[in-house]
Amino acid sequence: MQNHEKSEKFRQIVENKFQIYNSLFMSLPYDKMSNIGMLLPFLYEESKAGYEKGKTPEEIVEEFFASHTSLESEEQKTELLFKIIQYIERQVVLFDSIEDASFAELHPAGESGTLLNLYDRAVQQDLLAAVREKMKDFGVRVVFTAHPTQFYPSSVQRILHDLRSAIMKDSVTEIDMLLQQLGKTPFLNREKPTPFDEALSIIFYLRYVYYDSLGELYAQIKYRFADKDFTPPHDILQLGFWPGGDRDGNPFVTAETTLKVADELYSSVLKSYYEHLKKLRRRLSFSGVSELLAALSDELYDAIFREQTITSDRILMTVSEAQQILLQKHNGLFKDLLDDFEDRVKIFGTHFATLDIRQDSRVHQSVIDEIINKKSGMEFENISTEEKLQWLLETDTVLDPEDFEDVTRDTLRNIRNIKAIQKKNGQRGLSRYIISNSDQIKDVLNVFGLFRLCGYSEDEINIDIVPLFETMEGLDAGEDVMRQLYALPVYRKHLERRGNQQTIMLGFSDGTKDGGYLKANWEIYETKEQLTKAADEKGIRVIFFDGRGGPPARGGGKTHDFYASQGKTIANNKIEITIQGQTITSVFGNKDQAKFNFEQLLTAGIENDVFKNTKKDLTEAERKLIEELAEISFEKYSQLKAHPMFVPYLQEMSTLEYYGKTNIGSRPTKRAGSSELKFEDLRAIPFVGSWSQLKQNVPGFFGFGFAVNELKKQGRFDEVKALYKGSDFFKTLVLNSMMSMNKSYFPLTYYMKNNEKFGDFWTVIFDEYTLSRDLMLELSGFRMLMEEEPLSRKSVKIREKIVLPLLSIQQFALMKIQKGEGNRDVYEKLVMRSLFGNINASRNSA
Repeated sequence: MQNHEKSEKFRQIVENKFQIYNSLFMSLPYDKMSNIGMLLPFLYEESKAGYEKGKTPEEIVEEFFASHTSLESEEQKTELLFKIIQYIERQVVLFDSIEDASFAELHPAGESGTLLNLYDRAVQQDLLAAVREKMKDFGVRVVFTAHPTQFYPSSVQRILHDLRSAIMKDSVTEIDMLLQQLGKTPFLNREKPTPFDEALSIIFYLRYVYYDSLGELYAQIKYRFADKDFTPPHDILQLGFWPGGDRDGNPFVTAETTLKVADELYSSVLKSYYEHLKKLRRRLSFSGVSELLAALSDELYDAIFREQTITSDRILMTVSEAQQILLQKHNGLFKDLLDDFEDRVKIFGTHFATLDIRQDSRVHQSVIDEIINKKSGMEFENISTEEKLQWLLETDTVLDPEDFEDVTRDTLRNIRNIKAIQKKNGQRGLSRYIISNSDQIKDVLNVFGLFRLCGYSEDEINIDIVPLFETMEGLDAGEDVMRQLYALPVYRKHLERRGNQQTIMLGFSDGTKDGGYLKANWEIYETKEQLTKAADEKGIRVIFFDGRGGPPARGGGKTHDFYASQGKTIANNKIEITIQGQTITSVFGNKDQAKFNFEQLLTAGIENDVFKNTKKDLTEAERKLIEELAEISFEKYSQLKAHPMFVPYLQEMSTLEYYGKTNIGSRPTKRAGSSELKFEDLRAIPFVGSWSQLKQNVPGFFGFGFAVNELKKQGRFDEVKALYKGSDFFKTLVLNSMMSMNKSYFPLTYYMKNNEKFGDFWTVIFDEYTLSRDLMLELSGFRMLMEEEPLSRKSVKIREKIVLPLLSIQQFALMKIQKGEGNRDVYEKLVMRSLFGNINASRNSA
């Protein structure tokens, strides 16, 4: 479909449906919400016209009250604003559901990045054998995290799920009933979710989306690419899982939590098998087969509800027996259904998704220090880092966790529990330990040493130890750290036992927060090149695991284009990414979306190796130019970070301090426990999210336009244009930055330019936005931002229209708080409620 056709199709099947169902929605008899549907358009119009005239959010909201209501008291007015927020939250869910239900129609099977497109290209270019060869040793792993960017309560999740189905059937009666249910169902978590609650939220998707979507997608891969000599490996599609295992900065994740979540993953996949088997037995009712499947069903039931255990090998053995009887006695009737079940068991095992452990290197160091101080017999004050490591790697001491307290005890308990989890869920159930804030060799060796202290012999450490390089310092140190590790005999032996394979994680979110958009992306690109070379020289297969958030400011954006643009200098053995918050629901939230986006990742990695494209590999001149732009933009971004108003602006003028009060995630919003807010303690998600709420999206563009303009002033703009046309990597960065700017709306905060304290700082940001926007358009030749992406552009436009009144309410409340006017407690609640609605509406949050 051409851009115009796509745009028209979106208008017909999304925009028009939204208008129809929204009119139905407006007439529903919601408690305390009567007339809101009629008042809301007035607040939208007041906002739109008011911002264009330079009015403040306070003036806009007060004029709305004066012109369209007879309310006088502050209490009446704020009550109405709460009702409007509730109403808009439900409009967002309705639009989400309509857009999601239309996904398959908007994305035909043969478009770029799909399996069908890959197959057709491979056939046309006689590269089918090369694609099969690549598939033998390639895979995609999507790792679900519980980072707090969106969590509907589970009751709302289920309505969303059913509403999509009803919209796909155009069942007006069912839609009407579900909209009524939506109106009467609370959208707020009354309390902060626990890590276990977060795990259950995502396990819902495992059971009701990914069990089928990955099973069906594997069947398509097999159908297209299998032949008599090749069957696609079942681990070509993998799921990872962080809730319950990620304790970085989250004191609520304990060893007990990890065990509990592992058990839940185990029982959940068995429930999926049990349900699948129930359907299977309707068809496979033949003598010999039916008895085997009934017995397997009983075994699964006992494992789910009676604390028996069952292994995937045991399930597969029964399936194999049934297949043989089916072939020998029943002409192989319905064997394809049994084969599909077998494939699911091989994909999901008894683990469903691989649970990762993650902890900060500084926490490990404090644990090691306490252990050495208590158990080594050495004078702790005089021990060097080298001596600590030597003791750690040579001691035969085995610790009892109960000899310690708090974090040390919990860390040791957790490592001891890994054996039990692997025994029950299989080794794929928990197979790696990730270390945040890695920048030294000791960060990896500390974890290796902790396993030894917990009684593991070296050949029992069936875990990949994964450093996470995420700050500028960490990325700079990455190559040196890995070269030292590869040269160390004890670690090299560990790698040999792990198949000479090393996973390394790179943090886009913290990298961007630390270094700015362009610098972070380029730094990670170069770091990957260096790490690839270091691994290749030692015969080690390196796998990169990218900590990418939803928005471009956290490494998200156009994912297929990003991975398809990686050149030959970067290892392409597997694509692994984190998916979090609203990206789970918006990008992988239903079967069609999940299949499509898994396809996009899979084909990006395969295309990169199989199809020739000179735009993937950077020339020396292109590298130097990106390096120059990255350094200039980094300097500009660093100046902004160093501005004395940077942190105060976020603290006083944005929603930063309200993130932790929204009850959407279990984790604190900053790492340190002190009351003073420091830049280095800010977590990337509330940091990026606060800029998003302000509709300023600074981390997604700041410094980029300045860097391009510096070269333009030197008469070198043609060089940058040639880079944009000649490098897929650079073009993707530009397009992703455009996405951030397209979701910016500076008229919302025009009033800040007159603020005595922050006016100059606001102007610095606005000027850079204007410069970046104008130069990106000139560079690309576009007339508007995101010109090549009509579907995303139209979706953003409608969402921005829905939430504009919500933004007005939020800024109105913030202004009241800043001025110290009225009931502060009520206005803070308004900020939090509108923040929650905006987060859910943003889908990719920037």
